[in-house]
Parts: sequence; structure tokens; C-alpha cells
Amino acid sequence: MPITAPPPIAANEETGRLGVRHLKRFWSLKLADVDGPEPSYEWVAANTLLAGLQLGLQETLHFLFRNRPTFDEFEAWILEKNVGPLDPELVTRLNLAVSEAGIQGQPADPHAEPILSAEDLAFWNQHGFVVVRNAVPPENCEAASKAICDFIGVKRDDPATWYPESMTPTIWVPLLHHPALLANRNSTRIRRAFAQIWNREDVWVTADQSGFNPPETPAWKFPGPHLHFDVSLARPVPFGVQGILYLNDTPAEQGAFTCVPGFHRHIEEWLEKMPPGVEARKVDLSAYAHPVAGQAGDLVIWHQALPHGSSPNRGTQPRIVQYMMYRPSYWGYNATWL
Repeated sequence: MPITAPPPIAANEETGRLGVRHLKRFWSLKLADVDGPEPSYEWVAANTLLAGLQLGLQETLHFLFRNRPTFDEFEAWILEKNVGPLDPELVTRLNLAVSEAGIQGQPADPHAEPILSAEDLAFWNQHGFVVVRNAVPPENCEAASKAICDFIGVKRDDPATWYPESMTPTIWVPLLHHPALLANRNSTRIRRAFAQIWNREDVWVTADQSGFNPPETPAWKFPGPHLHFDVSLARPVPFGVQGILYLNDTPAEQGAFTCVPGFHRHIEEWLEKMPPGVEARKVDLSAYAHPVAGQAGDLVIWHQALPHGSSPNRGTQPRIVQYMMYRPSYWGYNATWL
């Protein structure tokens, strides 16, 4: 039965039957009438918590606001999403991550085999993105691609099925919990690449959506997202990374991920020189956009200070992708959204 009165705000240490710290506090904060912006620590802890539990942010907020569950009901929903009990080792790691120790984090393992070469890292520093080749094997791509197509009801070899009404007007696919997607998120190669960029071992993968971007036709035009930022433009812009995994071969013209290379090195100066009255997010930077082609199994990681987006698919096949990113237990976040 939905709760009617806002619950009291729980302490970070309070746990329920799952034994997960901060979970009850997160539940109580979302269902309470709290004025003002959410403090940075609360937002970061909530995102780390949901990543550890492999819950999507939007699906979790939708469940809480629509159902206003009791805390017991919320924990039951989490077990349902995880298809069974939580791994005790995961709970221990997660409780450490959302404690004061999580702020310090775990330094990078100096003995870990690097995924990104010195040339890769130099390219990353210069351009703000890097392609991890063969991040997952072909069978993983095939399984995830099939899961996405089955979910939206399309056949990869039948163009007549590529434009279902459920996909209008979006390229986003709200499939989060399929085992094939989880297998890709748990790729050791992907995790190590993100850990190398963050220079941290305590990194957590988000449960993000998938994407299906079919070729444009006279009746179906690319709906976006066009170039945009997923971070506040309040200065200083904090460091952060995002990622997209190509599940099929994606030439530049086939709706490839697009960004403005090197923008992370100039964004502070660009913002400082922004004329009065001009909204930075509305500045057209498309003339500098660069599509990043890739093969099935390639992962593109980019700096969140790069303007980025998808692009119109002018190829002959759909672009099928899985979005994912790893973040450390504690990361920079600006609660002021500009």
C-alpha cells in the first residue's frame, strides 16, 4: 500500500533487510518534501548506490514517485530487479563506497595490465575521446543486439520492421536488465579501461539504456540527441567520462557517435568569453563535430566536457548500441545546473 505521509529522513547508517547503507536515506529523501537543490554528496552517493545495485536512475525514481512504496516494498522491488538475493561481497563493497571511506576511494592498481596504450592516452589527452577496440567479443555483441531488437520488435534483416511506433520519436531503448547487457557491463576489458582513465579501482558501472538508430527515410527523420552536454556548465566543469558500445559495425555515416574533439581543453576559456545574454547550451557547434566510426565490440569513451551526440543515420543498416559508464565511488558534481 502506498505511503501517504512523507517518511522521516533516515540516517546514512540505517539499513533494512538488505543491509545496504544509504538505501533507506535515499528512499526517505525522495519521498519527503525537501526544498532546494539536492546536495552534491547526496546525489553522488545515490548514483553510486544505484550503480552498485544495477538499477537505472530513471526507472528507480519512476517506481518511487509513482508507487510511493514502503521501505520494505522498495527493497522487495530491488530484489526482483536483481533476480534474487544480493551478493554479500557486493553489499560490503557498496557499504564502503557510500561511507566516508568512499570519498578517499581506492588508488589504481600499479600492477594491473593497461588496456589503453601510451598512444591511446596521448590521444585521449589531446582529443578527449578514445576508442577501446574489441572491448567485448563478437558473441556478446550478437546477444545484446538480438536482445535489443527482440525488445522493440524489429528484425535486423528486415528494413520494413525498423520503424515501430514504439520507437517514435526516439532512438533510446529502455532495456536495462537483460543478461546480455549485464555481461557487457561486466567486461573486464571495459572496466579496466575506465579504471585506467579514472586512475581508481573503486569504479561502478551504471545501468544505462540501449539505442537503435535506423537509417533516415522520407517518413522517419533522426530525432536527436544532437550535440549537447550532460554536465552542468557552471565553472569549473568537473572531470567525468561517458561511454557507448557499438554492437554492430558503425561507419561514420551510419549514425555514429559524434563529438567536438579537444573541446575539454578549451571549455573554461570558451565559457569565460561567452557574450552576455548568450546561453552556452544553445551555441551551435555542429561545424566542429566529428563522427567516430567503429566496429562491433568497440567502446568509445569520452570526456563529459565534450559537446556530443548521435547523428543522422544515412547508411543502410541501423546503429545498435549500449550506453555505459564507470564512475568511482565519489566523483565531482556541481549541484548548480547551468
